[in-house]
Amino acid sequence: MNFSIGCNGRGVQHTKPVSVDEQFRMVKEARVFDHFDRMPQPGQEREYLQAAERHGIPIRTGLWSYTAGRDEAQLEKNLLICKAAGGEFHNIMLYTRHADGHVVTDANVVNFYLKAYELGQKIGIDIGLEVHIYMWSEDLRRITPIARQIRSHGIPFNFILDHSHVLLKVDNPEEQDVCGIREDVENGHLIIDPYEEGNVVDEWISMNMTPWLQIRPVSPKGPKNPWQLKEGGTYGRACQYPFFRPPKEQWHLQWHAYRVEPCKEIVRRMLRHHLQTPDSPLRFITTDMIDMPDYGGGVKYSLFEQNVAIAQWFRDTWSAMVSEQSVVKRLDGRN
Repeated sequence: MNFSIGCNGRGVQHTKPVSVDEQFRMVKEARVFDHFDRMPQPGQEREYLQAAERHGIPIRTGLWSYTAGRDEAQLEKNLLICKAAGGEFHNIMLYTRHADGHVVTDANVVNFYLKAYELGQKIGIDIGLEVHIYMWSEDLRRITPIARQIRSHGIPFNFILDHSHVLLKVDNPEEQDVCGIREDVENGHLIIDPYEEGNVVDEWISMNMTPWLQIRPVSPKGPKNPWQLKEGGTYGRACQYPFFRPPKEQWHLQWHAYRVEPCKEIVRRMLRHHLQTPDSPLRFITTDMIDMPDYGGGVKYSLFEQNVAIAQWFRDTWSAMVSEQSVVKRLDGRN
């Protein structure tokens, strides 16, 4: 397998947070992960490095959130921290609003990326931008044009595909209104349903720009998390749905397998593209069943068991696709 499969550190727990050392031990003993996905947290850098070495689980990927116009200096510091921890790829989460309050322009995003790319190349670590709520990319219409602008500078646009933040908006006018895409979705100018021709996920996959795929099931028009409210007592956003059926006492609704299928289908499409594209950049896979109100904070089911199941499903799916391709090639050779 030419992928490194990691587990997001926020999901290395059952229902309550555990120590850093325990997180690395759990990842190691699961036997389905190749790396740990989380940037060493401030003040715990040594603890992360020691745990990674002790358990033989490298820290290859991680993320940090940035505000343009304020956090450019922090970016370089974080890249150095990640590199020192053995990191190979840093996920840049760039907020929708600039430090002075305006919605970041395309030029703001491109310039932040160019700076990060240059720093990363100097330090020896790759960088990328993710499709994600609260970030510039939540307006899904902006991703392709900005990708093309960055590529026009003669460098790759590294895209982190977290399809859950697209599925979140399918059949969900409330979520579409958050970033102003509802009118374009309703008139067909923006297609977010992955089963419709011309949808944005297929467009991004076809652009061959995804070195990192994150896997988290989200059900279109899915349930919000009732077990951990945000500040002010409001519900978070419905960014997580169990990958497999939790026991009845651990889940507040009836679970339906079909709600997980869109997530699985997008992963299969990404893998088919990878198999058929010799220069595909895809090399990192992370499972992302995590805590926090928008996701699975306070849930009664084990976040880690869900992540383990996703990783095993991914491995089985990839192996089956590779075997199928080998059979087809042999049959074609006979003809």
